[in-house]
Amino acid sequence: MRSPDLHGSAPDCSPLVLLVIDAINDFTFPESDAVLAAAAPMARAIRRLKQSARRLGIPTVYVNDNFGRWRSDFRRLVAHCLGSRARGRAITRLLRPSHFDYFVLKPKHSGFYSTTLELLLEHLGARTLILTGLLADSCILFTAQDAHMRGYHLIVPEDCIASRAPSDTRRAVTQMRRTVQADTQPSTALNLRTELRRARGRRA
Repeated sequence: MRSPDLHGSAPDCSPLVLLVIDAINDFTFPESDAVLAAAAPMARAIRRLKQSARRLGIPTVYVNDNFGRWRSDFRRLVAHCLGSRARGRAITRLLRPSHFDYFVLKPKHSGFYSTTLELLLEHLGARTLILTGLLADSCILFTAQDAHMRGYHLIVPEDCIASRAPSDTRRAVTQMRRTVQADTQPSTALNLRTELRRARGRRA
């Protein structure tokens, strides 16, 4: 049920919402070289998915770690990751948010922990979430578990997530498929128009 009291209310209303998790990243964490290798094809897949979603009026929410930058905000974070010295510059350029997109900064692994994500999704009327981004076996997995407990149907396209090793991604995909009943087919097999119709039919 949409809250009538959300100040500066979101202009969109959609039962299907795309989340881009931690893809805006400077890749300075341990073992980031391995993640960067997998992040390039991941980012291209997310970009195509986001473009398709936009054409159908499906909103995108960037759910991003603040990387301990407590005096920063999302726009500064994007600018930092676009800087000439940022190792993730190419990924950020591919996935750079537009003025149509929403964003939520998170302090921990799950996108729901101590954030406004749940309130935003409630206002959008979301029933199905498409989870994409980094890392498959931590932030994607934790967010998927928290979303499942809140009753959301989950789609986690396996070509739109990445982690430090392909084996880590495969294990996370298997776990999400089994424990939260996530649809993990690749984005190329997704029919967003069909998923939007199915999401409209789900109970709020």
